[in-house]
Amino acid sequence: MTETPAAGAHMRAELFSQPETWARAAAMRDEQALLPASGARIAVVGCGTSWFMAQSYAALREAAGHGETDAFTASEFPYGRDYDAIVALTRSGTTTEVLELTAQVKGKTPVIAVVGDTTSPLVDLADTVIGLPFADEKSVVQTRFATTALALFRASLGESLDKAIADAAGVLSDAASTDPALREAEQYSFLGMGWTIGLAHEAGLKMRESSQSWTESYSAMEYRHGPIAIAAPGRITWAFGEVPEGLEAQVLATGARFVQHLIDPMADLVRLHNVALERAVAKGLDPDQPRNLTRSVILEA
Repeated sequence: MTETPAAGAHMRAELFSQPETWARAAAMRDEQALLPASGARIAVVGCGTSWFMAQSYAALREAAGHGETDAFTASEFPYGRDYDAIVALTRSGTTTEVLELTAQVKGKTPVIAVVGDTTSPLVDLADTVIGLPFADEKSVVQTRFATTALALFRASLGESLDKAIADAAGVLSDAASTDPALREAEQYSFLGMGWTIGLAHEAGLKMRESSQSWTESYSAMEYRHGPIAIAAPGRITWAFGEVPEGLEAQVLATGARFVQHLIDPMADLVRLHNVALERAVAKGLDPDQPRNLTRSVILEA
């Protein structure tokens, strides 16, 4: 008789494999060279998790001086705007909005697809394909595909991923001793600045998908312009990377817990992945098959 996998078994295996898949993506120099050249004006598109990784890549590319870079969810792409190339990020390669966008710009703007499933319909539509099949996943909830794609993007911009990989490995080696209070909060607000705003949005999504939790996410500078009103005892404000001076003290004054780990922010997202998994399992949920979600959003005509 076939044994039923434990709840979250796929998510657990996939999130723990991230240091390995990041190292593999960082070494993909030929594939990185297929991404838009420095100076090109580009758009990066995706849906859900992929949109948040697009936001991080766009912020990193512009900040590094490689050219104007915009990020859009595929359904809101501004078709009247002129770009040298579009980078389309999608794990499944079957997301309706991404396929429709790619078909609509065919022959007008080159599309570089970064995909997990290299047998998907997007492969035949795109002008260039970068496949990350080793980072594809069985769990509906994404972990390693998203961060591996971001590792590829960061390496393509000349960043060394050595510290990020080491930090992630350290987080995972200590996963069993993760502070249980991190998974027991009533509410979570995730914050970022610059490229980590995308990580904050992704953290919020992961906790919602995995454990049906109340989460919000903001630019750290914007958090004080209203959202801090929900900070209270029993709630967590979790920052990825740097935050404005004085923000920690303001959060602590509300009675909320302020969380910040001085490691590579992408590695801290791995910590969040594990917290989300543990919270889901503790609630009797299976993040491999979350409520109301499927691996890919495919809209009927």
